[in-house]
Amino acid sequence: MVTESYRTMTATKPQAVFPAPDHDHDTCASAAIAHAEELCAARSQRLTPMRRHVLETLLASHKPLGAYEIMERLADNSRPAPITVYRALDFLRNNNLVHRIESRNAFVACVHSHAGDDPIVFLICERCGAVGEAPGGGVTDALKASCRAAGFSSKTPVIEIAGTCSHCRE
Repeated sequence: MVTESYRTMTATKPQAVFPAPDHDHDTCASAAIAHAEELCAARSQRLTPMRRHVLETLLASHKPLGAYEIMERLADNSRPAPITVYRALDFLRNNNLVHRIESRNAFVACVHSHAGDDPIVFLICERCGAVGEAPGGGVTDALKASCRAAGFSSKTPVIEIAGTCSHCRE
């Protein structure tokens, strides 16, 4: 049986979840940093220099990076301690500024403004490595209903789908 949410999801036209190869990356990164600053100020939290550097490192591309890759990219004068980077990542994750890509054991900056408990569908391009965030309302509503029916309490409402992005297919 095809549900109404599935029909709605498949009937909509494709959304641009991957940045175009020629998009203005500086504007994209600047907007994400501005959002992080506003969010931290509203919550009376600090976007410390290390947290900012970690976020900026992730914003430098739309590809997921592991913690040690982040450390290497931050190592201008001296390499930061792993615990320092992990603490920054924990803060950024807890504030929905970065997401963890479980299948890659890596992190990606969140460039979309959504609530922390909103379900997320990550589309991961196997060719270029880019990660896109797609709205997952209809799919995750069905999954949540299945979990409830089974008496299962889900911890992380995240779905990862590997494939080929529209830019690599062209």
